[in-house]
Amino acid sequence: MTQSDSTQDRHFLPPWADVTQNGPDDFTELNDSNGIYVTDSAGNELLDGPGGMWCVNAGHGREEIIEAVTRQMRGLSYASPWTMATPITTQLSARLASLAPGDLNNVFFTTGGSTAVDSALRFSYFYNNCLGRPEKKHVIARINGYHGSTYLSSSCSGKMREKLQMDMKDDTIHLIPCPKPNSRPKDVSIKAFCDEKVADLENKILELGADKVAAFVAEPILASGGVIVPPDGYFKRCHAVCKKYDVLFIADEVVTAFGRLGYHFASEDVFGVVPDMITTAKGLTSGYVPMGALFIADHLMDDIKNASNDARYFTNGFTYSGHPVAAAAAMANLDIFEKDNLLDHVRAISPYFRDSMQSLADIPVVTDLRVAGLMAGIEVELDADNPNEDRDCDFALKVDESCQKHGLLVRPIYNACVMSPPLTITKPQIDDMVQRLRAGFTDAIRDLS
Repeated sequence: MTQSDSTQDRHFLPPWADVTQNGPDDFTELNDSNGIYVTDSAGNELLDGPGGMWCVNAGHGREEIIEAVTRQMRGLSYASPWTMATPITTQLSARLASLAPGDLNNVFFTTGGSTAVDSALRFSYFYNNCLGRPEKKHVIARINGYHGSTYLSSSCSGKMREKLQMDMKDDTIHLIPCPKPNSRPKDVSIKAFCDEKVADLENKILELGADKVAAFVAEPILASGGVIVPPDGYFKRCHAVCKKYDVLFIADEVVTAFGRLGYHFASEDVFGVVPDMITTAKGLTSGYVPMGALFIADHLMDDIKNASNDARYFTNGFTYSGHPVAAAAAMANLDIFEKDNLLDHVRAISPYFRDSMQSLADIPVVTDLRVAGLMAGIEVELDADNPNEDRDCDFALKVDESCQKHGLLVRPIYNACVMSPPLTITKPQIDDMVQRLRAGFTDAIRDLS
């Protein structure tokens, strides 16, 4: 593992840092990238298994995006979104609205996924205020879901280990159980489990009072929870429950939008749902420049307009909302999707990716393999009969370290090893990735003895 200079990186405080340590001196320093590979400062080429962080969808080193960003910077590097408009951002808004499902035609740009979710939650409050329902402010989310790092979005996140030493808003945020099929008792069928998880949502709404619940926020696939794939029909049935009780349905597609499951948006094309709001980021620019976007349905805007003739200002926004350089990156990224038929490629290669990942099921410590599109979570337990989360999380870190020695980056999330490679990956590259992953597991298991 190539480490960065500890005398310099003591000044860099990264996300999720142990602040008792004097800098992240065990970080690998990356200097270069191309396609599905990155290169460290020692010249070692590493296959980018996590695709950055679910985001480098078009692959590294795309000259189309680099040129578009450079051209935009030379022309107009910044304009205030409060008082000015730019052609590139206006064009991007129209293009995105044309791709979004249903009547999600209003595009509110943010700085990333956290601020997109935060804006969606704030809009749900704003919406109910405009409709004269100031008590309708409770939000329901799920254990093992992840929605961001702002105060509101992190409060809705259900990764419990990450909440222990941080303050969260808990008076109006409510977490219901995770819809993870492998967690069900052995004598419970998938259908019965799905019924139970949908009932969890309805029961929570009834417990709080439908007149008090503003929104349900949910990822179609619980990505940072370890690629948790709910039972078939779960997402759609939850949407129906929300409609029944007049609760806004917010689909958090920060990970699943822009190709990860083979479509620009997964909500309708994969899960049969047209949400009231969709949050996106990551694949919107393939990670080249920070940008997020919240999609808001026309019918919500119409409800506000019909409630009063008075002006209603959604006083939420960011210095970098609709940044022209980020918009240029997003436009070039979408051009690549079209030019390379990238969505068709993902849909065609996903079954091969699934079968290849599932070939690892014979590894003794692997207890669950979850795959959807080009994302996978490989859950490990050293002793399934004697659960120990700390022990298994430590082992996942060892797998990550071992894989890197074999030229593969893995993202350990608790006791799962997560893969979400660039969407450009080919079958031979999948074979190579799985071979390196198996070698990493083999080494980590051997080191236990």
